[in-house]
Amino acid sequence: MTTGERAVSIPVMIGGPIERRSAGRGAQGRRSQPSPAPMQTQISPDWVRISGASAIALGFASGRFTRQFAFGGINLLLNYEDGCRSDCAYCGLARTRPGAYEDKSFIRVDWPLVETDQLVERMAACRESLTRLCISMVTSAHAFADTCDITRRIRSEVATPLSILVAPPTLNRRRIEELASLGVDMIGVGMDAVTEDLFRRHRTDVPAGGAGLRWEKYWQVVDDSRQVLGPWKVNCHTVVGLGETDRDLVETFVRLRDREIFSYLFCFNPEPDSRLADLAKSPLRRWRRMQLAKHLVEQEGFGVEQFEFDDDGALVELAGPHDVVEHAASSGVVFMTDGCPGESGEPGCTRPYGSYRPSEPFRDFPFHPTEQDMARIRDELAVEELCPGVRRA
Repeated sequence: MTTGERAVSIPVMIGGPIERRSAGRGAQGRRSQPSPAPMQTQISPDWVRISGASAIALGFASGRFTRQFAFGGINLLLNYEDGCRSDCAYCGLARTRPGAYEDKSFIRVDWPLVETDQLVERMAACRESLTRLCISMVTSAHAFADTCDITRRIRSEVATPLSILVAPPTLNRRRIEELASLGVDMIGVGMDAVTEDLFRRHRTDVPAGGAGLRWEKYWQVVDDSRQVLGPWKVNCHTVVGLGETDRDLVETFVRLRDREIFSYLFCFNPEPDSRLADLAKSPLRRWRRMQLAKHLVEQEGFGVEQFEFDDDGALVELAGPHDVVEHAASSGVVFMTDGCPGESGEPGCTRPYGSYRPSEPFRDFPFHPTEQDMARIRDELAVEELCPGVRRA
């Protein structure tokens, strides 16, 4: 979306049965007036939120991106009157973040509300251009049943690969198996914080209570999902900038790679009025180096021993083959958005502006970077400082 755009207006229809109260008699025998029909509650499974980019792609809203590119990754978010029961320090949906839930953003992107059946109709009409669908659960007692309901509605009309970004407190192995049986082919787990200490600090020991968010439970869901769906069908969201070190991140990349689980990299992007609103996001140089490190671990087989860190855990040198590092640093794919693939393995979910504002430099690219983009990336990366044998472009 263009710089300065905010919420987009989306035509929505209120449908379905409306509960009406029958007229009765008052205490004095007078006939009471009929109560006005209440407005239908716009909650899941009959209503969902979709990302602003998804709204534009499906014709629910007008708008354009700052750079033109093909977009087919549709993201859905469950919606409830009482919102998400979690209270994560960095999240726009946190319970203690000021403001009405319906006005809150998620990864600093507006999520307009639409009717689920209307959304499925739009997706079916645009099926040829879709690359990946994803339903994001929230921590709610209704989330699992509603996710299954929405999944069935989608699968009855659309065959595009479907992921679920799950809420681990709501799941067990049987429920993961049920999601798989409904046609879900990938499961994402929003681990976010890559150390147990940070997880507890930002997600468990929080003002509104942890809502069942436990480090051990998240890893149990990761392991169960891996066993149910198989290799490279599970991903963990890992955020750069929540207080972790480079070593923490690299060790997590290796741990996940060894289990044949993807790490999807996000850059911390402070939400206004959240408890971490004043925490600065990671410098671009650190972010680029973590993108490169993750690629070297996942795709080139690097282990922790091929990265050297200082006493503070910051990456200071790459000890791997120079030609491998050079090739990776020159590959635009390394710096594209981490997301679930499309049917043929191409990038499917590209999350425009999930880690940066439209007015800021791209942190991850929802398209292949151009030569001009790559020249800038090389300057930001300064890979020759990490691996002296690599030439400066």
